[in-house]
Amino acid sequence: MPMRRTLLALALLSPLGSVVSAQGSAASSFPARPITIVVGSTPGSATDGLARAVAAEVGKETGQSVIVDNRAGAFGGIAAQHVARAQPDGYTVFMTTNTTQSANPHLLKKLAYDPLKDFAPVALLAKGPLLLVVNPKLGVNSIAELVALAKRQPGKLNYGSGSSSAQVATELFQQMTGTEFNYVPYRANPPAVLDLIAGQTDLMIVDLATTVPQVKAGKLKALGLSSPGRLSLMPGVPAISESLPGYEFGYWNALYAPAGTPAPVVQKLNALMRTAMQTASVRAVAQQSGMETTLSTPEEMNRFQIAEYERWGKIIKTAGIEPE
Repeated sequence: MPMRRTLLALALLSPLGSVVSAQGSAASSFPARPITIVVGSTPGSATDGLARAVAAEVGKETGQSVIVDNRAGAFGGIAAQHVARAQPDGYTVFMTTNTTQSANPHLLKKLAYDPLKDFAPVALLAKGPLLLVVNPKLGVNSIAELVALAKRQPGKLNYGSGSSSAQVATELFQQMTGTEFNYVPYRANPPAVLDLIAGQTDLMIVDLATTVPQVKAGKLKALGLSSPGRLSLMPGVPAISESLPGYEFGYWNALYAPAGTPAPVVQKLNALMRTAMQTASVRAVAQQSGMETTLSTPEEMNRFQIAEYERWGKIIKTAGIEPE
């Protein structure tokens, strides 16, 4: 009887043992073929540039081709849906931003993916601050002067936004200062910046890649950075928090695999990302967009993702923004 029980126990355990063995084998040989990094934006965007720099380094490290697949549309939703439905083997991954993972769930009525359930977080890759800029003709030179003007003219100042980051960052600014701006939506940030320069709008809080050249050319005035402190890229520009304690906002890039990807494969992808993000070429690409590279474990990325999802939801709900 004891022998029969032992054999029965081994028989019951053998399928699990086979799965564990297979996962370990897959991870040890990973990657054995090309990897595809899916990006939800067009070529030339900051995320696309980072993805291509990372792809080049991972290709060098592994000896495998790494392809960047641009699937723009639906605020990154097309790319997100594609990866969510991909084979969970680590060969199709998603490099994305807070737009698909933190903003879309609260700004859109229908999503073809679940940002928390459909993906396995791999790593947080980079973070970037935003820059509050105004048209020079507005006649304000500081955060305090902007707030004072806005309070004298509630609802009269117009802010443009072509991304969820730009919109939610400005909504948070209004909540913390007790001001009221008029929201002017755009399909993307570059045309919104052009209208700001032309005087069609008054202010924006937007990424550095879009605004720094215009500030240096004297076409826009920079009032403050959304980072915790000042940046070497713009040493003369204060952090918004110097005038508005507690204000901090930014955007981020991260890598995800489809949910169900074996943990050993996720760890291998994480190790590849950690190596790539420390290379000079990737760091240079990130810095050109005003971002700083970062390193995280999958577990740390998961906690960060949940916190950001909840934070963005709270800001959007408090602002009274209705999902579209």
